[in-house]
Parts: sequence; C-alpha cells; structure tokens
Amino acid sequence: MTAMDGLVILSRQEQEYLLHAIESSLDLAEPGELFLWAQGQLQALLPHRLLVCLQLGLSGEVLRTELLHGGAVAPAAAEAFRDPVRGPLPGLLERWRQGGARPLALQAGDDGRLAPFGIDNLIAHGSAPLPGGATFFLLCDLPQRPGARQAHFLRLLLPHMHLALLRLAPAGVPPQRSLSAREAQVLRWLREGKSNQEIGHILGISALTVKNHLQRLYRVLGVSNRAHAVARGSQLRDHWNEHCQ
Repeated sequence: MTAMDGLVILSRQEQEYLLHAIESSLDLAEPGELFLWAQGQLQALLPHRLLVCLQLGLSGEVLRTELLHGGAVAPAAAEAFRDPVRGPLPGLLERWRQGGARPLALQAGDDGRLAPFGIDNLIAHGSAPLPGGATFFLLCDLPQRPGARQAHFLRLLLPHMHLALLRLAPAGVPPQRSLSAREAQVLRWLREGKSNQEIGHILGISALTVKNHLQRLYRVLGVSNRAHAVARGSQLRDHWNEHCQ
C-alpha cells in the first residue's frame, strides 16, 4: 500500500481538464451518462480500462455496484468483481480503511487476489459515511503505477463522483426480449469499437445490414446511439444471463 501525500502542482492543461470534468459531472443522472463521462472527461485525467463504483450502506455493506469498462477488459473478469467471497472488493475496502482512508495504489503483485482478474495498476478511494451513504471507486489498469499526481486528481474528483453515483436514476425496466444471436454479435463488436463496415466484414454481411441490426438493437435496449448501447448492454448482461440459464 502506498501513501500518496504531498504538494502537487497542476499544469494549466490539467487545471482545464479538471474543471471540465467537475462541471460535466454536475449533470450526470443516468448510468449511461456516467459511462460516457468516465470514458471521456475522467479518462483525460486518469486513463483506465475499468471503473468500479460502489455505493455502501451505513454499516459498510455494498448496496450497488456499477462496472464501467470500455470493452478492453474481458466482461467475465470484470463481472467477477461482484463476487462477495472470491472477488477482491471486500479485501480492497479493508486495506483502504486500514490505510487511513487515503487513496490506495496497488499493482497485481501487491495483492494476490487481483491477479486472477487480469487487473494491474489500480487506484482506489472512497467517501466517509454520510447521511446518503458512502461510496468507493476503483480505477483499474492504469497505464502506469499511480502516484501522488493520480491520487490528487482522484481526491479532487471524489466528492463529485460520490454525488453523481448517489443520484443516478435506476437502470430502467429490462427489455421484453433478449437480443437475437446476430444482435448480440453486433453488440459484441460495437463494444470493441468497430465501425459498421468493420463489423460487416467480420460477420460477412453488408454495412447496411449492420445498420439495420443496430436500429433494432437500439429499440430493444431503449437507447439512441452506439455509446449508450454499449453501456446499456453491460447493465443488462446479468438480467439476460439469469433468464438464459
């Protein structure tokens, strides 16, 4: 565990990025909007592949978990964070509390429980218990081991991330049907950032056919664009898996 204190001087560009991130966080009201913010403004300050957001009860119990990844982390590994027994979250929370509730920086070698999930260069921080509850955030797979600068960014952003998570609207009513096999394939490659033409080439169909599948996919998910489709698909994965068993 690394204690990361001390004076950090921000450059003018970092100050602008920070102000933009704070201002844009004030209007976050849905999980999809939090996903877009994490993939945009937050990435500019703290590049990462997976953001884990926890809402905690007054006794420290986990009430809600949001997993926001841009497609680079294997969904199965990301979802395994939810496991209250084999997952790393309880241990990470305890290490953070034992460290005086200061930003916690780890590499996979620092905690053997991280290695099975393919996670490295992690930084985590959380809020103190408040009337609305507490929150805890983990940014995983940073490009380098986080230090004082990254810890400073996270400390400055924490109050705004805390408020945004607490006011998020429910994810919404599950769709009436699961995705078709083709729609699921399109969503998979959409998550990987592929264009319509690239998806068509992979699946052996035309870009126009991909566009038609996307339109049906948007209707099923109740979204209007590609980024929201990726975010909504991630939120509904547990629902579909439960009903396919």
